[in-house]
Amino acid sequence: MQAYTIEEVITILDKIIADCKAGSSRLGYFASLYRKMTLGVKEGIDKGLFEDGPRMEKLDVVFANRYLKAYDQYSKGQQPTASWKTAFDAVQKDELTVMQHLLLGMNAHINLDLGIAAAEVSTPDTIAALQADYNKINTIIAGFFGAVQDCLSKIAFPMYFIKRIDPDTTTAVLNFSICKARETAWNNALLLVTAGPEALPDITHTTDTLVNTVAQRIQSPGTFMALLLKWIRWSEGRDISRNIGFLNE
Repeated sequence: MQAYTIEEVITILDKIIADCKAGSSRLGYFASLYRKMTLGVKEGIDKGLFEDGPRMEKLDVVFANRYLKAYDQYSKGQQPTASWKTAFDAVQKDELTVMQHLLLGMNAHINLDLGIAAAEVSTPDTIAALQADYNKINTIIAGFFGAVQDCLSKIAFPMYFIKRIDPDTTTAVLNFSICKARETAWNNALLLVTAGPEALPDITHTTDTLVNTVAQRIQSPGTFMALLLKWIRWSEGRDISRNIGFLNE
């Protein structure tokens, strides 16, 4: 399972989402969010928002292929990276909220995969030129998080009231998580591109171990947050296929 263009990435994601809806698999939650992110980047490329559109498409495809490879490995009973395995295994846990599933996917893909992808499309001499376009993606992604929040409100009614009580904070939860993760990923990219390809396995393993630690915290947060999440989970719709449909709107 490998894409060569951003259109192929979207086509493969559509297939994954359709399969997950048909099989009522929570793996479709992150795939739906990731499709939104990919469409946002594609629209930015098409509108000429980046300094180097072809370079950004290359980065997007290399980045996406890491997720697609992990998904394919897991589907075939093989071992993806530890942080992806944790995210994929979590779909069997009924007590987790949709938000937690999204965060687990974002954690593995952005905190681990993005820095590796950015280093792969760069050299020590060219990576500085990538940073401006890389940072623009945060602005593009931030633009659709209001819609994601609305989707989550349809899945669990407390999300609607939480948003109305403090809309700026609640709408920014996913956005903040992604922006901070992208900052970390950029630092990893600088480390990787400087260290060279021979250091990739060791750095990847070390990073994966740290990212997997974050995944454990996402699944088991502090007492207050655990109570809030329990309330949200109690109110969530139990129809997984329907929830995927909301996220994929």
